[in-house]
Amino acid sequence: MTVTTKPPASTPDRPHDHPNPDASIDVLRWPDVARVPRASVRAAVARQLFRHAADRLPIRVEEPDGRSYGGGGNEAPLFRLHRPAAFFHRLGASGTIGFGEAFMAGDWSSDDLAGVLTAFAANMRELVPAALQRLRHAVLRKQPAHEDNTVEGARQNIHRHYDLSNDLFKAFLDRSMTYSSALFAGDPGHASEDLATAQHRKIDRLLDATQVGPGVRLLEIGTGWGELSLRAGRRGADVTSLTISTEQAELARERIATEGLSDRVRVELLDYRQVQGKFDAVVSVEMIEAVGNNHLHEYFGTVDRVLEPAGRFGLQAITQVDAAVRATDQTYTWIRKYIFPGGALASVELLGRVVREHTSLRVTDHYQFGLHYAETLRRWRERFEAAGAEVARLGFDETFRRMWSLYLAYSEAGFRSGYLDVGQFTISKPA
Repeated sequence: MTVTTKPPASTPDRPHDHPNPDASIDVLRWPDVARVPRASVRAAVARQLFRHAADRLPIRVEEPDGRSYGGGGNEAPLFRLHRPAAFFHRLGASGTIGFGEAFMAGDWSSDDLAGVLTAFAANMRELVPAALQRLRHAVLRKQPAHEDNTVEGARQNIHRHYDLSNDLFKAFLDRSMTYSSALFAGDPGHASEDLATAQHRKIDRLLDATQVGPGVRLLEIGTGWGELSLRAGRRGADVTSLTISTEQAELARERIATEGLSDRVRVELLDYRQVQGKFDAVVSVEMIEAVGNNHLHEYFGTVDRVLEPAGRFGLQAITQVDAAVRATDQTYTWIRKYIFPGGALASVELLGRVVREHTSLRVTDHYQFGLHYAETLRRWRERFEAAGAEVARLGFDETFRRMWSLYLAYSEAGFRSGYLDVGQFTISKPA
């Protein structure tokens, strides 16, 4: 399946541009990558801040003129600056967005991408002086209003990521087609089991927590490509699974029919806010990140509305420390611009507050396993980069492939450093 990707359009309020030295970048697909913003004063400030940060981090930076700096020794991850001027203009103009666009353009590279990014992630809160952190909201762009996760907005946001191509996801996911953190046996850094086995352990833990078995009426919010629904159906549950991704729905239905479970498992193209009926249990795996923190009360309110008394809700969610959530909630970031439009991470504290204040539900169990996600992402990126030729045949150009390598490494670094975490929550409704 060949797909033409359509990244975000160039914004009208961007500074005047000059051509990128790398003319091979498709300006129609990647307008903000193919051109470098002119931001001389901000570029000078960005250069100073970057040098100051690098000298405090366990990395090495090399520039084309042979200059080398950084706080790491010879064995530290190497950050190669190929086009310093372009890099610092991007970084100064738009912060983390510019940092990511510089990688997409080839302004910098690393043989140990996850290692470099882990060093940054582990020291995120100390890298920028407090005085400049207070200016964040005055300097950085806000999340665009059209990416708000209304019913229609959510469909558009999901389409831009999950409807890229089922074949793209097949290129790097395991045979279970599960696009969320696995749960390995023991230390994930030394796990020898395959990814599908670890994914099934994660799914089974959530189904056990919600007591899914024969005859249980189960609602799944966020189908993915159907693996959880399939395992619940094999347990004898009556499953209704919701998705707003047409590509995911098509493949999930095919898989369900192939297993002969269409009488037990139904996939509906429906926003979670529109679901009707009553269910004994609800499960949702890493869909809440697409809800938007300003819509969390609708999400948990829906669960409360459809869940029978004494029912259970099994939630798997990526979380961030509460201070970071507060600081970045409305900031337009590289991840939001290019990977997950409308996406937002909550903290454990925020999830707890919304549940308490807007529902009759109560959190009864909470299990965190962030390092397991780091290993999951490491394996995904290894498979994605090994499948480069196949991804290119699907119609995804080099800029896209660099973007996704950065996305997977950036995410791995977040979990490896503890800046991000992932947890399973068991949430109960009173009898």
